[in-house]
Amino acid sequence: MTDTTSFANRLGKNIKHYLKWARRNGIEAWRMYDRDIPQFPFAVDIYGDQIHLQEYDTGRLMQPEAYEAWLAGVFDAVAFVTGFAPAHIHFKRRERQKGLQQYQKTGREGGGFIISENGRRFWVNLDKYLDTGLFLDHRNTRRKVGETAGGKRFLNLFAYTGSFSVYAATGGAAYSETVDLSNTYLDWAKRNFELNSIDARQHRIVRADVFQYLKTARAEGKTFDLIVMDPPSFSNSKKMPATLDIQRDHPQLIDDAMKLLASDGLMYFSNNLRSFTLSGSTTERYLVKDISKQSVPEDFRNKKIHQCWEIRHRPSEKTPS
Repeated sequence: MTDTTSFANRLGKNIKHYLKWARRNGIEAWRMYDRDIPQFPFAVDIYGDQIHLQEYDTGRLMQPEAYEAWLAGVFDAVAFVTGFAPAHIHFKRRERQKGLQQYQKTGREGGGFIISENGRRFWVNLDKYLDTGLFLDHRNTRRKVGETAGGKRFLNLFAYTGSFSVYAATGGAAYSETVDLSNTYLDWAKRNFELNSIDARQHRIVRADVFQYLKTARAEGKTFDLIVMDPPSFSNSKKMPATLDIQRDHPQLIDDAMKLLASDGLMYFSNNLRSFTLSGSTTERYLVKDISKQSVPEDFRNKKIHQCWEIRHRPSEKTPS
């Protein structure tokens, strides 16, 4: 018999703390468990009345029968502690690999549904793709964008399903552009806009390669007061003219984005590459503040889930014309 007692005990401890916190803050989607015990390399996320259960590949080898018994014990523990029916547990395995994981289909369809976060509504799908349509670890930065976007021109680069744009628009942004290369995810962003009654004429969705978009936008004289850039670690999408390697490419991406930023504007730059280091040229050229500790929310504390910086022009600089 597989012993999952330690796992169940930790789940119980976590849900007791985080459930109160989530209800107090009006959050329907949050992380309950994140590889707290090395022998149970899972992430357990609550999405309303559903559970997103992910197993992370550690390279550990088990006999098939032993693995199935162990996994069944994990399912039983999650169902018992949360009180959710097994049918409400959506399971995925995350393999060790490079790539743009949010663009990978699982081969399953599954039904999507709506969850609420800080008064905004988002469409999520726990089955069809490796990621769900909403990155929970960026909740704090989304809220910050919503609180500061009033009257500003906002740009969302590598926008995925447009959640930052939803916060900006509902926070009173005067105008926004939401840029991504995937039709699938831009359609998803459009759905999120409709869920939140966002005017598509005032808040544009743009299908483009970000590298090319930045050059075109500069040539057109566009400027923005607030920019969010949250690129993937790596992408070799066939839709792109070249690969994206964020460690290699971030200085150029940041420089090109900063050329669109108003002289008193602010850019949030973030990524989730664990080994990432910000280039010296970036810190020399701009005012850079590491806000990772503040941007990682309560349910991801003590985890290096992402890094995030505020980037501004130095006072003596002018926005390049």
